Amino acid sequence: MAGLAGSTWRLVAFQSMDDAQGATKPGEGRAYTLDFGSDGTIAMQLDCNRGRATWSAVPGTDGRSGQLAIGPGMTTRALCPQPDIGPMMARRLSDVASYTLKDGHLFLALKMDGGIFELAPR
Repeated sequence: MAGLAGSTWRLVAFQSMDDAQGATKPGEGRAYTLDFGSDGTIAMQLDCNRGRATWSAVPGTDGRSGQLAIGPGMTTRALCPQPDIGPMMARRLSDVASYTLKDGHLFLALKMDGGIFELAPR
């Protein structure tokens, strides 16, 4: 967990593997962040909502990638202005299978080619 522990990331885009959906980016002024705690918890800001889940990682030998599991989380349920990608993000984070650190960004790949979250340091 050492590589991600203590780091905070903001969502840049979600790239779906479905060409019809393509890339989804947060709207201007919208905040979607993941804060990887060293205690194995992850704090989430999902626009006007907050959430919490557990996480664990098994780093690869290259030190820049590895397996990542994010447990089912709990979130508040305020009605954020539309379009709001927070519910999709909260739902899909439990499908994360691996991570890669590349060019200063964090990429979270979903199981079964479900898509990729791209995050930048906060």
